[in-house]
Amino acid sequence: MKNSIISKTFLLLPLLLAGIYNAQTINVKSKGDFSVKSADVLAVYNGYDRCGTTEYEEFLRKNFPGRMTTDQFEAWIKPFIEKAKTEKSMNGNIVTIPVVVHVIHGGQAYGSAPNIVDEQVISQITVMNQDYRKLTGTPGFNSSAVGADVEIEFALAKVDPQGNPTNGIDRVKMCQSTFKRDAIEAFVKPETIWDPTQYMNMWSVAFASPNTNLLGYAQFPDGSNLQGLNPVGGIASTDGVVANFATFGSSDFDTNGTFIMGAPYDKGRTMTHEVGHFLGLRHIWGDTTCGTDYCSDTPVHQTSNGGCPTHPKSNTCGTTDEMFENYMDYTNDSCMNIFTNDQKARITAVMNNSPRRASLKTSIKNLPIPLFANDAEVKLERACGTPSCSTPQALQISVINRGTNPLTSATINYTINGNSQTYNWTGNLAQDKYQIVNLPVAANTNAGPVTVSIITANGVTDQRSSNDTVTGSYVGAPTPVDINVVFNLQLDYFGSEISWTLKNSAGAAVYSSPAGGYTDANPNMPALITQNWTLNPNECYTFNITDSYGDGFYSYGGYYNITTTSGTTLVSGSNFPSTQSRLIKAQVLAANEVPKKDVFGIYPNPVHDILNIKSVSDKATFEIHNAVGQLVRKGTIINSQVNVSDFVKGNYIITIKDHNISESIKFIKK
Repeated sequence: MKNSIISKTFLLLPLLLAGIYNAQTINVKSKGDFSVKSADVLAVYNGYDRCGTTEYEEFLRKNFPGRMTTDQFEAWIKPFIEKAKTEKSMNGNIVTIPVVVHVIHGGQAYGSAPNIVDEQVISQITVMNQDYRKLTGTPGFNSSAVGADVEIEFALAKVDPQGNPTNGIDRVKMCQSTFKRDAIEAFVKPETIWDPTQYMNMWSVAFASPNTNLLGYAQFPDGSNLQGLNPVGGIASTDGVVANFATFGSSDFDTNGTFIMGAPYDKGRTMTHEVGHFLGLRHIWGDTTCGTDYCSDTPVHQTSNGGCPTHPKSNTCGTTDEMFENYMDYTNDSCMNIFTNDQKARITAVMNNSPRRASLKTSIKNLPIPLFANDAEVKLERACGTPSCSTPQALQISVINRGTNPLTSATINYTINGNSQTYNWTGNLAQDKYQIVNLPVAANTNAGPVTVSIITANGVTDQRSSNDTVTGSYVGAPTPVDINVVFNLQLDYFGSEISWTLKNSAGAAVYSSPAGGYTDANPNMPALITQNWTLNPNECYTFNITDSYGDGFYSYGGYYNITTTSGTTLVSGSNFPSTQSRLIKAQVLAANEVPKKDVFGIYPNPVHDILNIKSVSDKATFEIHNAVGQLVRKGTIINSQVNVSDFVKGNYIITIKDHNISESIKFIKK
């Protein structure tokens, strides 16, 4: 599918706050790092891959050499576990972890797979609270002598990263319905994650082949102060838990038949299990025959269990009865009901000492903020479909009701390339419900910057201004370019996956990638490819670029752009999983149609660490917004430099202000 309207991702990136965590960058130099279980193993679990956390941990260690091994982690955490065993609870209190659930979909209607309904998401939080609190009268209760109330609760966030109200459910339209795990790691997670020091991020997705039978996986915690190791606590931009949408939630709460779930993994225990990994628990059989999970009160298991066995269940490891009800086994959802005291002690140690887990204890993102009666939020949406040179596509947004009154009307102003229009929306949205709205675009509109603002809600001035306005780039119409332009392509390590074409209005390819394709360039990044294009005046062209593996190339350092012969960028892109399209219309540009050269100037661009700013005084300030218009950093420009080393890879805009001059410049973080 094409990502054609918004040249940005309407997704929430993490708050990139200096000193809170060091964002690591994925540097994968081989594909297939996520191993797939064999058919005979899958047969034990009804054909499903019950959990992919072990394989994911192998992937992380392979690509991040500073990450702790299992033995190193266990040596680091052991004294903390012993200390936790003497404590009555999490520092004497119930810990509540704020949660955001990113519902990833391809543009399906609300309630159509994989765009699951709110109630299904909420049911998952309910199940986790039952299981981690061992609540009496629920499937999470057990009467075992070693059964533990873990004293952790989960609550959907009430405040988003910008300080605005939320219901903790972040619906993300990707124009692609299924994703390989590589694409989830390289694209979906970094583009959508909320600050992992303040939220536990959960993703509901549809897995693509070869992972279609995978139920879920998690990022295991790490320490940051083990002597002799680099402070790698796992990738900040991918930290969280992922589940197949059909295992996210519990059918026990499906009172009106709207849940999309598949038995026997339909009771919410996939996420109970994966969150256990997120909090430091190992599989009960230790991922090896007669292995250890480092908990003395769980019996040694010969291997994982499927189905729902009966007691007693002995094995060749000397155990007379296995604890197959443990949430860290692989049994059916309805068969699980126990965490043990030692597992609780392990979780307590992680929550007290593993950096991003410990910070969740003090997060208040689950606490409500004052609400207004009339509060409409606006978000830009990706529009899916092939753009047309003849008719501009509608500008697609979401209108969300964050007020306590039903939202029945809103006045929406939107500006594309300085041309303003007004749209009067009517409907009936309950609190936290949304509607996708297609805003009409005038004929002869060119692609360019867009701003959308809510002016009134229910006939009165919207009472919360902080969620009323969004900015981005509209690409549902052609971008004017000169008849002589330069095409630049920076491939990543996996050049063989990338192909592209530039077609004229008749559909004929006038420029394209080589017939034999590009080659991979491990272990070094390939040289920048540069081509001079000569285009026909008044001709409309479609540029399309595709990654055959489906995980894009921007997280690995790839990008493309089309510039004037003097180097001014006209069209650029990098953030796409499978394919991306851009329209360009060739013409002899007048002087006022060519984007101005930077007044201040920045370099290098793309940038790894330090962004140098030219021609600024010591009074100059800056603001950096991510691809969705969210402010991620601001401050004073010191020594003509801004440090962006901890930013997640992607596109950003820096606004430089010096005396009475203000200029915004796009840059790419590699």
